[in-house]
Amino acid sequence: MNTLNEQQTRLILGFQKNEITEHHIYKNLAKRIEGVKNRRIFAQISDDELRHYNIWKKYTQQDVAPSKFKIWFYSLISLLFGFTFAVKLMEGGEKAAQHAYEKMSDLGDEISNVIKDEEEHEQALLTLLDEERLQYTGSIVLGLNDALVELTGALAGLTFALQDTSLVALTGLITGFAAALSMASSEYLSTKAEPGAKNPVKASIYTGVAYILAVAVLIIPYFVLSNIYLSLAFAFAGALLIVALFNFYVSVAKGVPFRSRFLEMAGLIVVVSGISFLAGLAMRFFFGIEV
Repeated sequence: MNTLNEQQTRLILGFQKNEITEHHIYKNLAKRIEGVKNRRIFAQISDDELRHYNIWKKYTQQDVAPSKFKIWFYSLISLLFGFTFAVKLMEGGEKAAQHAYEKMSDLGDEISNVIKDEEEHEQALLTLLDEERLQYTGSIVLGLNDALVELTGALAGLTFALQDTSLVALTGLITGFAAALSMASSEYLSTKAEPGAKNPVKASIYTGVAYILAVAVLIIPYFVLSNIYLSLAFAFAGALLIVALFNFYVSVAKGVPFRSRFLEMAGLIVVVSGISFLAGLAMRFFFGIEV
């Protein structure tokens, strides 16, 4: 076995810490998630991580404790956003570590096999994960996109037509709630008419809840702020933030491009809001509405 210099020892101790930490993360997930298939996948990856840890340990002859913070953090993320998002976010952050592993490939074939596992085997296993909530991404997109585009445009028009934060907030709230029920009903009927893996009731709930959450983010500034135009600006910023966060989630969990999806949804919001903005101003001028 090759003798390690000080820099190599420090690197390998870092590898050990990563491996033993991920071993515990995957082991915890395997205990908590539903589905025999998913539990088997996580248990297999957990075993692989422990095997990698022991391979590195042969070179350092030292035990390394896992990162309790990382175990807690990714466990929390998996509870809030789903296990697929958590593990893909974690694996995405390991790319730099994989490059560092390659520096040690000259230590022997066993290390080359570890590198191969990190680059290929785990990713192949992760593609086999089956999480229910990801089946309803389309329903969430429908709710969010419709709420953000429709209500942001409506708020822009109402802002110029009514010129009163309370009136705009109340009108937007009523409109948004009614639209959420309408969208949820439409999603239920649409899903039911197309037999597949999705449950119509769950699809409608995902759509309705996504719509209502978007409505809440857009309406809150009008309840909190007294300046009508500042309220509109914050509502618009909130819409873009929701689009960014949701598309980041989808890009990580499903491995799709972030930028193109974000620009598409953000572009729709900007165009519709701009048109509604001008329409509200025109209606106020032509109809002589004063509130």
